[in-house]
Amino acid sequence: MASYSRILLCYNATREGRAALRKGAMLARDLEAETHLLAVLDHTGWVEGYEAPVMDLSAIERQAARDILREGVADLASLGVFAKGHFAIGDPMEHIPLFAKRLDVDLIVVGHHKVGRLARWWTRNPDSRLLDRVRCSVLVVIDSG
Repeated sequence: MASYSRILLCYNATREGRAALRKGAMLARDLEAETHLLAVLDHTGWVEGYEAPVMDLSAIERQAARDILREGVADLASLGVFAKGHFAIGDPMEHIPLFAKRLDVDLIVVGHHKVGRLARWWTRNPDSRLLDRVRCSVLVVIDSG
């Protein structure tokens, strides 16, 4: 069995993200691993199509990412896991590999959001595949309910 001493939990405040956070926290606690929490605010979906000053959006995004991070760190602490928090704004498939490499983690824990065939067809960009962009194990948590 692989030994995981440094874990990166990825969190975005969705139902799937919360499930991944809980499962990852249990694993990190059981392994007594150094734990990092990365909150990523993916702005690509809601920024497109809206006209607003970039400076205003940037300040709103930073505050939203900090709020998500604060929530995740508090949730982890309530489960007995103390994590160093990090936040990023932008494409998670860019930031997760960057932080994984920078923090030299053994394991990344992410939640999975099921999408339909049409959405999957639109997102066939090979650059968006996390497994092809990291050199460590990835645990994908699927929330069943």
